[in-house]
Amino acid sequence: MLQYENDFIWNKDVNITALMDDVYQKLVTEKESKIAGYYTLGEDSLPLVDHVLENSQTNRYIQQSDTIVVIGIGGSSLGTKAIYSVFKHRYKNAKRMLFLENPDEIDLYEKLASIEKEKTIFIVVSKSGSTIETISIFKEIISRFYLNYEQQDRERIIAITDFDSLLYKFAQYYKIKVYTIPDNVGGRFSVLSAVGVVPLTLAGYDMKSLLSGAATMANSFFEKKENHLLEKAVFLTSHQKEYPMNVVFSYANCLEDFTKWYVQLWGESLGKINKNAQHVGLTPIGHIGSVDQHSFLQLIIEGPRDKTVTFIKLENFEKNIKIPNISLKFIEKADYINGYTFNELIDGECEATKESIIQQGINVDEITLDRLNEKNIGKLIMYYELLTSLCGKIFNIDTYNQPGVELGKQILLKKFN
Repeated sequence: MLQYENDFIWNKDVNITALMDDVYQKLVTEKESKIAGYYTLGEDSLPLVDHVLENSQTNRYIQQSDTIVVIGIGGSSLGTKAIYSVFKHRYKNAKRMLFLENPDEIDLYEKLASIEKEKTIFIVVSKSGSTIETISIFKEIISRFYLNYEQQDRERIIAITDFDSLLYKFAQYYKIKVYTIPDNVGGRFSVLSAVGVVPLTLAGYDMKSLLSGAATMANSFFEKKENHLLEKAVFLTSHQKEYPMNVVFSYANCLEDFTKWYVQLWGESLGKINKNAQHVGLTPIGHIGSVDQHSFLQLIIEGPRDKTVTFIKLENFEKNIKIPNISLKFIEKADYINGYTFNELIDGECEATKESIIQQGINVDEITLDRLNEKNIGKLIMYYELLTSLCGKIFNIDTYNQPGVELGKQILLKKFN
């Protein structure tokens, strides 16, 4: 279960109800016209889970593996990595997952040194099929591990890409297993497609429950039962000039990669030139509580009043570790927390931080997960994807393209030619 609350201070001239109704209808139209296909992935991807499980039963390389290597960057890896980071502590018998994203030679060297070819499945993920970082790392893997992709090693390689992309053609030519991403699902919205479903299912994670959670959120929204999403989108966009930054404080270490996924989703989708030739967007800032509140909170409280703050809080960590009833000489002032659990401590810090921010007149909202399970994370993923689309509609932009990123790719191409 997810719970939501906010302490927004509205401008009086914002017609909240009219904007909410208008943007809701725009998303309904977008869904029905299939401009964006992520809305139904919670249901559409269920048969894919069964297909992957069936294939794994007949592939001896998968049966013998203990590691899944995901080669991808941005939307091809961030969502998958976020889910893995949330649940890896619970899945003791799952296969290890390794993410090769950045062409950082130090990081790449260390990760490649930990790979044992005979126990590894390599999954190369690129929506376009030609992402330069991904294909370059894939080439290094082929060279380093003498990966014979033309014959016996083809069964330890999986490609995930758009239908008929260059990577798709490569995989088809060499009879490598390939899964496709729906044409109307952008990379940063693709975690609930083959991009996330295939590697996480192969690793042993319960993707059906996660997809079920995502479907529940999407269906509930389109049944008009999630008006808090509409309200939040209207508030953030209508107050963009006053509060151009949204800070997310996730109060659980395992949500760090989820927070990074949010940063990409928010930044790449909403930072655009709109149809009125205006530069629009909301700058995403991701932090982990209580660690980062010891640095960034000062800026929020006494710095420029140009931010909204979202708290993501976990109600039950399910470990029940108590702070020992020990009094340390000279440090007795810390004894007030003795006997409480660490869960109670981090929850108290979250609430105290939120209250201190509200007292300063800063706009705050909170998402509470009652516990860390697949359905809740599926709901949370769909929550942020829906929120992104809503904001994009109000901004009057194409939420799903990324011309700014493409410009950088064109410049890089010229540098090496």
